Order: sequence, then C-alpha cells, then structure tokens
Amino acid sequence: MSDGRQGADGRHTVVVGGGLAGITAALALADAGVRVTLLEGRPRLGGLAFSFRRGDLTVDNGQHVYLRCCTAYRWFLDRIGGAALAPLQNRLDVPVVDVARPAGRRLGRLRRDALPVPLHLGRSLAAYPHLSLAERARVGRAALALKGLDLADPALDAQDFGSWLTAHGQSARAVEALWDLVGVATLNAVAGEASLALAAMVFKTGLLSDPGAADIGWAHVPLGDLHDGLAGRALDSAGVRTEVRTRVTSVSAEGDGRWSVRVPGETLTADAVVLAVPQGETHDLLPAGALDEPGRLREIGTAPILNVHVVYDRKVLDAPFLAALGTPVQWVFDRTDASGLREGQYLALSQSTAQDEIDTPVAALRARYLPELERLLPRARGAGVRDFFVTRERHATFAPAPGVGRLRPGARTEAPGLYLAGAWTATGWPATMESAVRSGVNAADAALGALGRPRPHRLFAFEEAA
Repeated sequence: MSDGRQGADGRHTVVVGGGLAGITAALALADAGVRVTLLEGRPRLGGLAFSFRRGDLTVDNGQHVYLRCCTAYRWFLDRIGGAALAPLQNRLDVPVVDVARPAGRRLGRLRRDALPVPLHLGRSLAAYPHLSLAERARVGRAALALKGLDLADPALDAQDFGSWLTAHGQSARAVEALWDLVGVATLNAVAGEASLALAAMVFKTGLLSDPGAADIGWAHVPLGDLHDGLAGRALDSAGVRTEVRTRVTSVSAEGDGRWSVRVPGETLTADAVVLAVPQGETHDLLPAGALDEPGRLREIGTAPILNVHVVYDRKVLDAPFLAALGTPVQWVFDRTDASGLREGQYLALSQSTAQDEIDTPVAALRARYLPELERLLPRARGAGVRDFFVTRERHATFAPAPGVGRLRPGARTEAPGLYLAGAWTATGWPATMESAVRSGVNAADAALGALGRPRPHRLFAFEEAA
C-alpha cells in the first residue's frame, strides 16, 4: 500500500473509517490540496448506510431519509453527483394511518402550506384527525414554547423531552400521535428517553425554522449506489487513495510531530489523522492523553434499529411511504423500484427504538408483522408473501439520552494533528446522516487550520444555505 498521491505541499492525512464522516473529511481535505489516504475495514464504503444483494434484489440495510434542512448532507449529495438520485418532496406530506380508528377516519396527513412559520403547518394541524381539538390547540402552544428555547443552554441536555412535554400540557395521545411520530424516527428514542436539547434541535430546525425545512428526501436508488459507488468515484477523482478491507490496528504519535498508522503488514506516516469510526473503536485507537476523559466515549450508549422487509406478489401500498399509529409498525416505505423488483411490491418497515425486538427470531417477527401489515394495508390481506427477511443494526445510532451532550467530544483532541469525526461527536445534531457529514467537515476544518491550508469555498457552501 502506498501513502496516497502527492498533494500540493506534500502534507499527508490519513482518514480512518469510510462512512459518511470519513468520506466527507477525505473529500474536504483533498479539495484543499492535501494528500489523503482513506482506510476502511469493511469491503465497501458507506458505513451503516449501505446496500447488499439478496437474490435478484438490491436491498438497503435500512431506510434512510433526510430533510431539506439537512444542508450538509445535501452538499454531500451534490459533491458526489448524487442529488438527482435522492430528491426531496416538493412539499412536506406524510400520510399517517391509525388502524385503531374506524374505517374512513384512519387517514390523517402532516403537510405544509406555502405560508411562513408557524402558519405553514396550521391548516394541517387543525385538520389532523388523530388528536382532539383541545389536544391540537395545546400542541400549538407547546410548539411556540419549544421555538423559544435557547439551544445553547446546557441545561436542556440534562432534561428529558417527555417531562418537558408533560409540563407543557401534552397528553399521552399527543406524544404518541405527533411528537413521538417524528421524534422516534429522527432521534431513535421515545420522548421520555431523549435529551430535551436534541429533541428541541430536531423540532426547531425541522418544523419551526423555515416552511420547507421538513420536506423529506430519500434515495430512489440503492444506498450503495450513492455512498459506495458515487462516493468512491468522487474520492478517486479528488486524488484520494482509498483502501477497503484494511483495518487500522494502532495510531501513535512520532517524536517529530507526525503520526504512525498501523495496518496489517504496514505502517503509514501522516501529518494528521482523522478517526472517523464509532465511539468504541475510537476509544480503543486513541493514544494516551488525546482526550482528558477518554472513558466518556464508553458512556455514550447505543440504540438499535430493526428493519423488516416484505416482498408481496402484488401492489398493496400506493403511497411512497406512510407512518402508522395503533400498531407496532412505525414507518413503511415502498422500495420496489429502487431494489430492482419487476413484479409485485417490496415494502421496508423501519422500526426504531427496537430494543425489545432486535434479537427476536425471524419466524416470530413474521408472525407479528404480517398480520399488522394486513391491518394497516387492506390489500395485503389477500396478497402472497414471496419473501420476508429482517436486517438488524444493534448499534445503529448513539442513544440520545439526557446528559449525552457532555459526553460528545468535538473534532479537536489534546494531541496535535489528531481529529475525531462521526455522527456521535459534538455536532449539535442527533445520529443522522447530516450529523455524520457535519462531523467530517468539522474534522477537516480543524485539520486544515493546523496544516495551514485554506478552506475550500465549496466545502462550506452548506453553511450559507443553512
């Protein structure tokens, strides 16, 4: 393995980890003229947002979406040439089906109008059938109180969102049918187990900042086409040397201010290193003294996501996706076209906060979820099931529990030339693709400053859009 191609001034940076954070850091550094080697232990790029083959289908390990307010991830899509393959809705529109309600009253919608905040959601909320009139009024008052919170106040991180909602008049039904409907999908935690700081950030940024902020985007192709295929080509074009199936065993400082990065059979020398791997792996690779309290990384918990995949012999869902109430099913997405399926329909269920089911056998999950889909989608009742399988991400996200903010380190460490990236670092965002990309930008920015390299303007275009 070589150290990578020559940069403008001979400076060399090694990025450890080929997820979105590592890819972003590598692209940003290379765009600034730094010589970059990216090392990834898996046989592919993309981290936890990837695809695999199952028979004739190309399957995403789980459904990932982003919002219009995710300006860093949108920059990333533009940078790799993938924006057209993961388009945004023209306007937020989420069908919400409550199977516990009588037929004819089961469908509600969360959608926006072309009005300023907060009026853009006013008509939708006023007509939302899954809450009473009094509950809808109290939701509006809570939203205004949420808008008034100062996200820079460290006290918010110590509180849980559920208690705050209760204190602001939100019923259990309102939490289930609105706040958790959004919060569970974005935070991977129910309100009572989520930091108020992170929850407030999600709702203020997504729903209360700009009328179009919450418009939803998702990949219309397999995630691997974006995060592995296009990203890999962008890295190659930028001059990054990318090595997969290459696991780093140690990172250590040399006496001359440079760094040694060991992989099986070889040692690479670098002027700077970006660790863009999960917090546990980062802890194990950190040299002594790099963080004041490295044990805090071990205190950042993780939360699972379960994905249930069902292939029917006919079409059972007309919408591209929907959210569900009154059933264990949370969100259902149509992945037929993206997977390459030519006949029938392929649905993917994204089940966050899946601690109770993440290790449940497939047969038991099939016995539970197929009847629930028949309750939710009447046309599924007579449809044949051609395939049923699950994918499990036991450590899909960091757990956004109260107090997690004080555990998340920034990009800089106490060791000159060593930087951290990952959705779990101190980006201000929960564990999302947006947070991962922002962390890569933060790490690259810190490294460029230390290396004396200018910031590429296009790297920070998303800051202007935010």
